[in-house]
Amino acid sequence: MKARAHVFFSGRVQGVFFRAHARKCAVSLGLTGWVRNTPDGRVEAVFEGEEKAVAEAVDWCATRQPYAKVSSKEVEMSGATGEFESFEIVH
Repeated sequence: MKARAHVFFSGRVQGVFFRAHARKCAVSLGLTGWVRNTPDGRVEAVFEGEEKAVAEAVDWCATRQPYAKVSSKEVEMSGATGEFESFEIVH
């Protein structure tokens, strides 16, 4: 089943290659969507793809980022829209 996760990651998440590592993880799992920094210091991401892969990407970004320290995450799950063709870092 296809799913979509819209996530905000808080903590030490900017200036630590979070977006690049999130993109690498998402691409390796066959996901589409985007990731970006927000003005308030968080990182926002949308992951779309197989439900298990989406959950794995969210978990990986929250717990296994090599240089980041995620203190909290806000996740909103929904059905995939299919609007993305790739996974990109956006500004």
